[in-house]
Amino acid sequence: MYLYHFLCFGFRYSVLPDFCMLSSRVRLIPRTVRLVHSLIYNSCHSSMDLKALLCSLNDFASLSLAESWDNVGLLVEPSPPHTVNTLFLTNDLTEEVMEEALQKKADLILSYHPPIFRPLKHITWKTWKERLVIRALENRVGIYSPHTAYDAAPQGVNSWLAKGLGVCTSRPIHPSRAPNYPTTGTHRVEFSVNGTEDLDKVISAVKRIADVSVTSFSTRTDNEEQTRISLNCSQEALIQVVAFLSQSRQFYQKTEILSLEKPLLLHTGMGRLCTLDESVSLATMIDRIKRHLKLSHVRLALGVGRTLESPVKVVALCAGSGSTVLQGAEADLYLTGEMSHHDVLDAASQGINVILCEHSNTERGFLSDLRDMLGAHLENKINIILSETDRDPLHVV
Repeated sequence: MYLYHFLCFGFRYSVLPDFCMLSSRVRLIPRTVRLVHSLIYNSCHSSMDLKALLCSLNDFASLSLAESWDNVGLLVEPSPPHTVNTLFLTNDLTEEVMEEALQKKADLILSYHPPIFRPLKHITWKTWKERLVIRALENRVGIYSPHTAYDAAPQGVNSWLAKGLGVCTSRPIHPSRAPNYPTTGTHRVEFSVNGTEDLDKVISAVKRIADVSVTSFSTRTDNEEQTRISLNCSQEALIQVVAFLSQSRQFYQKTEILSLEKPLLLHTGMGRLCTLDESVSLATMIDRIKRHLKLSHVRLALGVGRTLESPVKVVALCAGSGSTVLQGAEADLYLTGEMSHHDVLDAASQGINVILCEHSNTERGFLSDLRDMLGAHLENKINIILSETDRDPLHVV
């Protein structure tokens, strides 16, 4: 009875003096405490409706950050309603990992890499990816993939990879843009109008065009009072606006057309360019990376004229496959999972060292941090577990 109350209120057994006086037979209590505490902790988890969970996951890292070519979001959905008690995290969803997820009673699998990338023309037992879909649906397990949305996120995979370098400042190599324009429309058209009669006629005409918003203000040009018209419009409406203005030489010759851009997002985007507070030797940096990724070996291409004692001050990194993201980045070292043979040669010819760790080895360790971050973000409403069978398919032998 005492043990039950003592656990529910979360006290340690050492704060109860009477327990300290018990015989040596009670030394097993700490182990029992841990076991019962674990059971109580797990039973305290509630559950979440799948749709509510997906909204929370999108709040954590918006899928709008993903690359346009990527296949992210909910890939497999059991028939609604679907309740999630256990969220299962993995870097790659293989058949072995699927078996583990089913054994651990997962309701939703968050697979960093999308197991469905190219369209499936049929769902049969013939290929392993089709079998994943079949088993998921048969067992009412959803599959969700964030992939490049987590690459771009400020608290995502690339930021985690940068933690292994040492104290540094970092910025995205290719910053992401906001999903929406700061104002209505994709273009801004500005021109001047003389005279009240022309002004009323023009404003009335442009307001009849769909997807156009109009503002006006007074200006003085060459000692002449004028009204400046500024309108925002969509790409489709721009054609109609230009067609209208071209009817008047006065308007058309003084028209300015601006293409609006979505604003850049701070600390968000692909890759990271990291500047160390203090330079270290390449050998030291290799040791740091191995320790952070828990690897005994990495692949190294020395830049032309470089040695293991050469200083490293700036590191350009990209989790996974970095050829495209790292291309052209000015750095002492490129760090990624894999690059093409010729891209490595190009970098080395410029004196840039290259470290390759295999694709998923630069990503998988992030999942431990993700589990903790999602636990806090979801207020521990569901049980979140990591795969124990997920691993990179390549091994050094």
